[in-house]
Amino acid sequence: MNPDTPLSPRPLHHLSDVRHRVLTTRQLRERGVPGATVAERCRPGGPWQQLLPGVFLLRPGPPTSEERLHAGLLYTLPRTRPAADHLRPGDADAAAEAAPYGEAMITGLAALALHSFTSAPPLLSLDHIDVLVPRTRRLRSTGFVRVVRAHTLPRPIRLTGVPVAPPARAVADAVGRLAEPTTVHRLLTEAVRGGHCEAGAVVRELTRARLLNRPAVVDAVDTLLAESRAIAESRLYDLVRGHGLPEPLWNVDLRLPGGPRLGGVDAYWPEYGVALEIDARTPRQDDDALWAEQAGKRERLERLGILVVHITPKKLRETPEQQAAVARTALMASADREPAAYVVVLPK
Repeated sequence: MNPDTPLSPRPLHHLSDVRHRVLTTRQLRERGVPGATVAERCRPGGPWQQLLPGVFLLRPGPPTSEERLHAGLLYTLPRTRPAADHLRPGDADAAAEAAPYGEAMITGLAALALHSFTSAPPLLSLDHIDVLVPRTRRLRSTGFVRVVRAHTLPRPIRLTGVPVAPPARAVADAVGRLAEPTTVHRLLTEAVRGGHCEAGAVVRELTRARLLNRPAVVDAVDTLLAESRAIAESRLYDLVRGHGLPEPLWNVDLRLPGGPRLGGVDAYWPEYGVALEIDARTPRQDDDALWAEQAGKRERLERLGILVVHITPKKLRETPEQQAAVARTALMASADREPAAYVVVLPK
């Protein structure tokens, strides 16, 4: 490749080509290009340009969105090759090829755009690209790159060749920089309604980022949890009917005859003594009390011979066949158990 030849912008699925157009000082030096040559070619009107400190675009003209993504990730790399005396020749190059950006990943609105959120602005319209790095890295936000630090990094998802934070983490990082309630509500709603992640995962990330006390977030989260619950219940209906399970009593309260309330369940098969509950717990301020209440309910029901099956919204979404098998096994196993105690069933 002639380094003076401009390369045509390509769409995101050609991101691998961008790695030949956007290079760091170290990468250029390893290719035999000295610093003086880089400086000469980056002069005004020259064939190259500097996008970020130590990161260069080997063509003139405005950078494309994929070139900006690539440059932002490369900016986080060490300026010199780490010591690798214990590696055999070529192993360091192989490691760099397998993880060309180290531990960094795209997050925030740019990540949501890559996750195909319709409520996120297009990549090219973003003034900043958020890049998530370990908290120990000494990096400053500069140019169009905004550095986001984390004590613990999530496992990235590779989209169009770029490591991207999971949807729940990207949503939290985006919401942390937004103040407009409508925008916050749209992002949170699409995360769940669009099937990108479960409400519980979003709330966990918002809790980690200490965002649940913001007015724009509180109202949106309440709506989000209600909608997530409705979606999970709809999936449970589809699971029971789509896999030929016996029709249960839906959304009922169980009580001892003439006695106290035992608790509510999402589905109950009285002839089998099996109850099913959607476990949609989220880490909120009253979680300890809520979890203790649910544990107590399960213990009370199982003392009466009622088997309680818990299914999470995530499992309902990702592995419905497996969850149907779990429910069917519980129903079939009732023949080998003592009959459950009689309880009064009332609608919730």
